[in-house]
Parts: sequence; C-alpha cells; structure tokens
Amino acid sequence: MHCCGIIVEYNPLHNGHLVHIDQARRLSGCDALIAVMSGNFVQRGEPAILDKWQRARAAVEHGVDLVIELPYPWATQSATQFAGGAVTLLKLAGVQSLVFGSETNNLEELKAMAAMAINPDHLKESMAQGVAFPKAYGLWAKEMMPNDILGVAYLKQLQGSDIVAHTIQRTTGYHDEALNGSCASAKAIRQALARGNDALAAFTPMSEVLRQGPRVTLSAFYPYLRTLLTTMPDRHLRSIFLFSEGIEHHLARCALACGDWDSFISAAVSRRYTRSRIQRTCLQLLCQIHWDEIRALPPLTTLRPLAFNSTGQQVLRQLRARHVPVASRFAAVPRSYRELEYRSTLLYTSLMPEQDRQALLKKEIGGPILL
Repeated sequence: MHCCGIIVEYNPLHNGHLVHIDQARRLSGCDALIAVMSGNFVQRGEPAILDKWQRARAAVEHGVDLVIELPYPWATQSATQFAGGAVTLLKLAGVQSLVFGSETNNLEELKAMAAMAINPDHLKESMAQGVAFPKAYGLWAKEMMPNDILGVAYLKQLQGSDIVAHTIQRTTGYHDEALNGSCASAKAIRQALARGNDALAAFTPMSEVLRQGPRVTLSAFYPYLRTLLTTMPDRHLRSIFLFSEGIEHHLARCALACGDWDSFISAAVSRRYTRSRIQRTCLQLLCQIHWDEIRALPPLTTLRPLAFNSTGQQVLRQLRARHVPVASRFAAVPRSYRELEYRSTLLYTSLMPEQDRQALLKKEIGGPILL
C-alpha cells in the first residue's frame, strides 16, 4: 500500500487544507493519506481553537485516512524539533511520500537550503546578517516565509531516506487576516471568531463546531502565568523547559509591569525573542514541563492514532504486522510521553465548564475515533 504523509495542525481545518489533501493524493498517487497532527497545543505555543479529537474527526471526514498525534513535547517547539518529531512518526508509519505547502513552491531551492549546514530555526536571522546561500538565490532574495522554513526543516529530516517530497503552492499568506474569496488563513478565521463573526461556512467545514465551542485562549491563562512568573524563584524558573539565556528575568519584568496578556506579549516580544518563542516558553511554565523530563524522554517509537477510517485501519494492521508499536489505548503510550500529554490536557481543560472538562479528560484516556 502506497502511503503519503502530511504534517498538519488544522487550527482549524479550512478550505486551503482541503486543497492540500486533494493535491497530496493527486501528486503522490497514494492508497492511504496519513496526517501527523499537533494535539491540544500548536507549534506557536497557543491552545488549539478546537480540541484534537474534533480536529482529527474533521480530518478523516474530509479525506485523511489516518491521523497520528504529534506528542506535546515536539508539537510545541521550533521548526527543527517540530519537523524532527513529525517526520520521525511518518517514517515509522512507512510513508513513501510527503507533501507540504510552500509559499515559493520551489522544491529545488528548498532542497538546496536543506543541504546546507544551517539551522532552519535561524534562517531569517542568517539572511539578515548577510549569510550567503549561493545555491538558493531566489529564496535568499526575499524574506523566508513560515511554510518555506518548515519545508526546509522537513527536507533536512528526510535526508538519507527514500521518502519523496512534493510541494504545493500555498494559496493564502500565513499571516493573512482578511476573509476573501473561498480560502482564508487559519489566523483570519480565528480572529474572525474572536471578533464575534461566526459566519464562516464559506471558509471552513468546521464552522458549526467552531460556533459551539468551547474555545481556549492563551490570554485566559495570563493571571496564572503572571503569578508564576512573579512568585517563582529564578532557580525554579530556570528548571522549566525552554527557559534559558536569562529569559526568566525578562519575562518576570514584563509580568510585573503588565496587567493583561496583550500588553505582556507586546512588551516581551523583541528583536531577540519572537512572539512564538515567548508563547512556547510561557506554555511550558503553565504546563510545568521541566528540562529534566524532556532530556529523559526516550526516542519516538510509538504511533498514537487519534482517528481513522477503514483504509487507515488497514494501514494500522499492516504496521502491527511489521511490529511497529501502535498505541490504540492511552495506557500503551510510553509513560513519560503519556504523563506530559495528560498534564497538557489538564491545562487545556482547566478553564472549561466542568462538563466539557470531564468529557475531554475522558477522551484523553480513551481510544481513537473510527469513522
């Protein structure tokens, strides 16, 4: 069975993603489409607008055969680590192809960059400092966009494997905020919801569930975050994952001075610290994820399916026959990953109505969705 992989967040699933699904099938000629998807928190350090179970269900309902969870420690890191975790899982799943969106849609230039000894997390900074990329003149001549940066990270992880990469043209800008035409970015949809505009059926097949909620926002956690930043001793903050290079002093000063999330994030972002870096770091504090826990994590060797259809079920049978560990029960997830995942779900559900909170915690320890 020819399997194609895609790496997604679906925050939320929208019309551009449906194009990606369709093009991935067309370009790869696959028999099964496998998505590795972030869980309840996404790569920019934010809570997903809908929980992972609703997003995984929507993915299978709209053309994906199997959704595999990208564990929390990998889903909430920078491009290199995010790509490393996702591609590792796709290799375990035995995919022959990977299809990703790209602003430039220039696979050869992206491969040329991937072949260079440079960290994709610092491509923008390297370009700004005048680092030459002689094999990638087109990309060097413009600012690297988020999907191209991720693409370089994916291609680095694919080196030495037989997985064939394909790109498709991204039809909306990652940071576009306008609701125009038939495609709108996930950011535009999230912002429209925040403004109270729930007339989104033209842009996302998830408009109804988005209208129902509940929705989790990072700003709602700010009172708790502020308390932690201003009361925890420095040595304790330094033990939290992603706290390094004195960032604890910077964040504590901002928290002391700022009474709400928007003013805090505006004060915290600087030339040294991007918004994503700040959010990912704060998220680890909210979840109480420690450096020693991350350093002690074993390699990724287990696939955790969130949702699948009959084709995806066949893929899982074949994987088990090849002795690939598949955790169809939460208890089968390696303990260290399981503990971090459940802790992140406790945070994600902490501000929900109790009925919603209990329902989502029950889902976390349950099995995948079969459609």
